[in-house]
Formats: sequence, C-alpha cells, structure tokens
Amino acid sequence: MRLISSHRSFVILLLFCLGLGLFFSGQAKVAAVPREDYESLETFTNILAIVRKNYVDEVNTKELMTGAINGMLNSMDPHSGYLTPELYKELQMDTQGRFGGLGIEITVRNGILTVVSPIDDTPAFRAGIKAGDQILKIDDEFTKDMNLTQAVKKMRGLKGSKLNLSIKREGVPDLLNFSIVRDTIRVQSVRSRVLEEGYGYIRLAQFQERSDRDLQKAIEKLSSEKGGIKGLALDLRNNPGGLLTQAVRVADLFLDSGMIVYTEGRLENQKQKYFARKEGSWTEFPMVVLVNGGSASASEIVAGALQDHKRAVILGTKTFGKGSVQTILPLDDNSALRLTTARYFTPKGRSIQATGIVPDIVLENVPVQESRAEEKKRLGLREENLPGHLQNQQEQKEKEKQAQQEKEESVENDGQLKRALELLKGWDVFKQLAQKKIG
Repeated sequence: MRLISSHRSFVILLLFCLGLGLFFSGQAKVAAVPREDYESLETFTNILAIVRKNYVDEVNTKELMTGAINGMLNSMDPHSGYLTPELYKELQMDTQGRFGGLGIEITVRNGILTVVSPIDDTPAFRAGIKAGDQILKIDDEFTKDMNLTQAVKKMRGLKGSKLNLSIKREGVPDLLNFSIVRDTIRVQSVRSRVLEEGYGYIRLAQFQERSDRDLQKAIEKLSSEKGGIKGLALDLRNNPGGLLTQAVRVADLFLDSGMIVYTEGRLENQKQKYFARKEGSWTEFPMVVLVNGGSASASEIVAGALQDHKRAVILGTKTFGKGSVQTILPLDDNSALRLTTARYFTPKGRSIQATGIVPDIVLENVPVQESRAEEKKRLGLREENLPGHLQNQQEQKEKEKQAQQEKEESVENDGQLKRALELLKGWDVFKQLAQKKIG
C-alpha cells in the first residue's frame, strides 16, 4: 500500500490498520471508533507532520510509519512485533529448520536483550553463548531500547560474515566479547541414541514442522534396538519452543487421553482446547523429561502436560516462563504482524507466564568430569595452541573420531542425564519387584 502524506490520508490509513485485528479475527462488523481514538490519531498525524517538516535531516515517511508500528507493538509485550517482508520470510524458514545467522533464540527481559538459548551445533552454540546471557552490544551498537525484530535483523546475514557480540553473564564481572562467523543454520530438531540396553535418549532441539514425525521415527528406531525401550529420557533443555501445533502433537505421542493444553484470549476463536488421542501413543515405558532455564514456550507446554498427567518426571531447573501464544497475521505487502493473542494453560489450569515449570526434581547440571577446555586452560600453552603449527595427520583423524565419540558420549559428563538414567533403571527394578509380589 502506498503511503500518502496528507493529514487526512494518514488518519484513514491508521483507522484501516486499527480494523485489521477485527478483520483477521473474523468479525463481521467493525466497531465504531471512540472519539478519544480520533483525537489520539490527530495528535499522531500532527507530530508526524512536525517531524517531517522540522527534523534536522530529511526523513523517510515509510520508515517513520514502520517505527511507529513497532513502537506500538513493543509497548504491549516483548513478543509482539512487525515483521517486514524479509523478516516474515525468515520466520517461515525458521519453522522449516533452515535459516542464515548465528543460531540463537532471544527475547527482551526487563528491557534487556536476553538469550533464551543457543540452538545445538550452531555458531552461537560453539562460541559458548549461554541461556541467560544479556546482549549489550551487537557490533558497535548498543542494544538498549532495541526491539526483537531489529535485533534479529542485525544478527541475520550472509554465510561467512562476522558479527561481534558484547555479553554480560551472571557471575562474571567483566563483559564477554564474542566474534562469531555466521553460517547457514540447519536445525536437526530430533536426535536419538541408546544410553544403555533398553534405555533411550531423545534430544528435541526445536519444535519445527516435522518434529512430531521425526520424533515418532526416533522412538520406533529405539524400540527396534536390542532390549526395546524400558525407559526414555526426553531432553528439552535449551529448546526455545516453536510451533504450538507441534507441541500438541509431541505431547500426544506420549498421552492416550485427556487435555494437553488450552488457550484463552479475548476472542472466541482464541479459546482453544487440545486433547490427546489414543491412536499412536507410546505409554508402555516410564519417562524423564529434562528441562532448564532455556526451555521455553512449546517445551513448557509438553513438560507441563506430561507433568500434570503424571506421565513423566520432570528433572532439571525451572523453565523460562513464556506462557503466551503469538499469532502470525499476514498483510497484503508480504509483511506480517506477530501478535500475542492468548495465554496458554496446562491441563490443571496452571499459567506458566513468567513463572515457568518447576521440575519434580530440581537438579543443577554440574559436569561430573572436568571439561577438555578447562583441562587445556589448566595445562597452559602447548605446540597445538601456536598459530600455524604443523598438523599431525594421524592425530587429526584420531581427534575427529574422538570428537564424534564425545558428541555421542555416555551420561558420565552430564549430571542431569545421569540422574535421569538412574531414575529410569530404578523404575524397572520397582516394576519387577511389584510383579513378583503380585505373582
């Protein structure tokens, strides 16, 4: 839509924008606009005219309007925003599991740009970015008062380009500076492996379009292994969320009946209830769900549902606490609004907003063994640390093999996962004893 600079045309345009929410929500009639709204719109257009005429530099009307829209949406909550055509396209790519950038999920907390979690095996993850990190600067620009869409736009970029982040981390007195090279982020949302015979592990990194199908395949693969599945650890740590529909389908895989989640908003079509179906459910084995402060949104829906139905024990630390639903409302120019339209509740009516899921077993993840990075730091400078040193080809092959083994390492260096496996094995022992007593 072309913007017209006349006073009256701006009023007409803004009135049209005010009606968009009613249009998309399916209302047949647009309610009358109160007189005070007209007066507010007139004040806005007067200010716009003054700015265009008197500002020290010539201003772009479209940019001013975009800024005004972003300011309006950001004043409501940190998750609502205006998506330019470019950002809207990137959002669609995100849900498909492929995009360009750092691989980092962010939010605004207390006015500060904050990391929800890095995505597994991405530049941000490998650089050491952690959940809870506060991003104070992106390159040379301070993030104070920067909204989410602006921050995302700055972090996205071409593969191979470099970005600098200045991070404030709790417990660290000095700012941490990270220089990260952007890459094409391909998120593999589901990974699985056998911990011990009969005990499976599934890591769900993000809720994408195919997450439920990939999870189903992972369970089938584990069940076909020797010993089947006597117990399962589902890892939702640092999972920033994703699609609500996928959260429902993932929870449905482990529940055969009952409510999974319900949402409440101002409009009738925002009041939804989602229920589990018996078909295709895996309910024969005990489960432990691992969570932490980086587990948000869709992760909290799944954890909350399984906790309320006593289908799984939740283990770890308190989750992020994002209990709101965002709806994407496409606009005619290929842009979109990301608007918070409802709050979601667990089957027992718990709101997770700003409180999170409290695990059944609260356990910090303290590594059992000293990490290799810490060990190298302790040993000091070696030949391998010198820039340009000659490579030992035989050693390089061994390192690659060892790196793969560490990637799929046992539970020994993961305190939370180790405890989860102990619980699952204890369940099996208890079950065997119960069967003997009954017999």
